[in-house]
Amino acid sequence: MILNRMKTKLLQRLDELESRVIEIDNDVSHKNQPLSSDWSEQAVEREEDEVLEALGNASLNEIASVKHALERIEQGTYLQCENCGEDIPEERLELLNFTDLCTPCAELKESKAY
Repeated sequence: MILNRMKTKLLQRLDELESRVIEIDNDVSHKNQPLSSDWSEQAVEREEDEVLEALGNASLNEIASVKHALERIEQGTYLQCENCGEDIPEERLELLNFTDLCTPCAELKESKAY
């Protein structure tokens, strides 16, 4: 039951993310015009480009995570932590549908990132 619910949520999120990437790509392609001659306007234009690039990269990263979660559902490993093999609590999967780590392993990973 949880696998069907999570698969539906993941597929919906994948559709949303793919639509977002298409919109960002369209926005970027429309911006392939010369920068304004006004320095302050150029700064704003570059800042907008950086924001679009960051949103696009974040969306692409999340798409990869969602696709990985869908693969894990198909392989029958979705409910297990990829690090320690323990079960990932349903509550965690409800909040982070694409997570592949249990809470302790995720906390350990975060602590090492800093």
